[in-house]
Amino acid sequence: MATPPAPRSAHPYHMYECIHDQPKAVRGILDSQGEAAKALAARVLAARQVHIVGIGTSWHASLVGEHLLRQVGGRDDARAWNSFEFCAYPPRLGAGDVVIVLSHRGTKQYSLKALALAKQAGALTAVVTGQDSAARVDLADVVLRTSYQDRSSAFTISNTGAMTSLAMVAVHLGGEAHAGSLRALPEQVTAALALEPQVRQWAKSVKGSGWFCFAGWGPNAATAYEVALKINEAAYPVTTAFEMEEFLHGPFVATTAGCLVTLIAPPGPGYERALEIGRAVRETGAHLAALVQEGDKDMAAVAHEVLSLPPVPEFFTPIVYLTPLYLFTYWLALELGRNPDVFRLNDPLHQAARRHYAL
Repeated sequence: MATPPAPRSAHPYHMYECIHDQPKAVRGILDSQGEAAKALAARVLAARQVHIVGIGTSWHASLVGEHLLRQVGGRDDARAWNSFEFCAYPPRLGAGDVVIVLSHRGTKQYSLKALALAKQAGALTAVVTGQDSAARVDLADVVLRTSYQDRSSAFTISNTGAMTSLAMVAVHLGGEAHAGSLRALPEQVTAALALEPQVRQWAKSVKGSGWFCFAGWGPNAATAYEVALKINEAAYPVTTAFEMEEFLHGPFVATTAGCLVTLIAPPGPGYERALEIGRAVRETGAHLAALVQEGDKDMAAVAHEVLSLPPVPEFFTPIVYLTPLYLFTYWLALELGRNPDVFRLNDPLHQAARRHYAL
């Protein structure tokens, strides 16, 4: 695996550059991984069961992959797994199954165990991993390569790369109907990056929030989970995420002045419900932000902060909508005086804690 770069102590941290390199990474994957994606799609088409496995950020990409294989690829049985759960409570696997393991660096112990378990059971295995990774590609029948290794402990470019790879597989399965939308992704991610001045000001205005809460539905439940994970690991304030409807069934009661609630709300089945939730959030005195499609006037009339993004099919929105949320995480970390690259291992207490577990 490539040697990690030297740490930095000021902007631009490595995380910043990884975010800005995403359009180039998406384009590179689309240009270089077509044959591998096509080969995996052929195996998935013939499979008895399809499992997508990952941990941390890769679990969130797995959840997006499940939606892609269902909604675009027609595999209604596709199932996303957390790597630990897959190993602790494994499904019945055999020669007719496909197991896709996402692991950018290839070093996470439970993702490695999941790959070995699948191989031992006789399933066809695939690995979606980064360039120069330590993944056990010898255990994989198909390998899809994503981006260079994240230079920050807050993985961003790798997640975008993994989602893009799974989108390619889904489009091959679905008969190329969405190939044009897939090819447009680099430009749409570039457009999302252009929101940085607004995002930076947003981070500055809400840095004192006592609770950061994110909610989305469908594939963007995973978007909410991912940005919450990123804020926790890069900036450290109390941050949680929910499937949008689940937010109403208990967590909403904690909403009050001093909270930031962010809804990921592109057009889709949950949009009208998002408007209802947004209006309810405003009544509590909390700050409401929303990510919406360009031209959305209804949510703009409700939210304090609106990030408008280019039109994207709903199943591809996580690839585009995460871009400004990654930038928000980055600038929030800087506003709070954090180094977003180091996984808080510049804190002696967390250095001591880290001795008790291995990832």
